[in-house]
Amino acid sequence: MAGNIGAKACKPNPALKLFEPLIGEWQATGIHPYFPDSELHGRVSFEWIEDGAFLMMRSELDHPKFPDGIAIFGSDDVAQAYYMLYFDERGVSRKHDVSITEAQLKWWRDDPDFSQRFTIDIAGDRLVSSGEMSRDGGEWEKDLSLTYKKL
Repeated sequence: MAGNIGAKACKPNPALKLFEPLIGEWQATGIHPYFPDSELHGRVSFEWIEDGAFLMMRSELDHPKFPDGIAIFGSDDVAQAYYMLYFDERGVSRKHDVSITEAQLKWWRDDPDFSQRFTIDIAGDRLVSSGEMSRDGGEWEKDLSLTYKKL
């Protein structure tokens, strides 16, 4: 934070309370249909930034075809909606819509060239995710699937 500019806004955002169970570091294992002979391993972390005004996610997998990424989650209280801004080492930057309940986190983006959706089931110290993608408006196909264990 730059000095004390905006310091009064550095406080927990009550709209993000449902994200609380994600806070911490998680070890990931998983699969991707394009690499059927590879078990993927990696890590993801969730941490509050600006004292809880936003949530940051950092992710990495040990396979060279999967980029390290950073995402920031926030809310729009008027729209009663959540969003995720994503950026990765390739320079890819995307906005996703987000929904969350006590049991499930979802994010998605609809784009005519490349759409994605990702679902994470939340169960204590374990998260189970599944992804899907659609290219050029075509059929949805399986994408990255990961299981996370809290460290």
